[in-house]
Amino acid sequence: MAQQWQSDTPIYLQLYQQVVSRILDGNIQEGEALPSVRKVAAEYQLNPLTISKAYQMLQEEQIVEKQRGKGLFVKAGVQGLILARERQLFLEQQWPSIIEKIERLQLSPEQLLLSTREKGTEEK
Repeated sequence: MAQQWQSDTPIYLQLYQQVVSRILDGNIQEGEALPSVRKVAAEYQLNPLTISKAYQMLQEEQIVEKQRGKGLFVKAGVQGLILARERQLFLEQQWPSIIEKIERLQLSPEQLLLSTREKGTEEK
């Protein structure tokens, strides 16, 4: 599986964000084991230390927990915590620039809703 990495962000941070996104999307369930460092390193052809660094961040943020002899597992109740955190980050960091662009382009709420509805019907 070929992975495209962004050159402006360290790979371990991108791996960390991938796991967080997969938990939010329900692709990794609470209580589920993460793939081993070796497996991820082989799959993405990366240094195992890079994977370990991403996994360490997940442990430090108490998203996953280590079970001796078994590996890392997603903690129960963490999906809701991640969702709340990611919403707050979006509202603080990304939303202001989106609002600025909407205002600059003089888009009305109606135009935005119409565009969203049209996109939804195209995908069906």
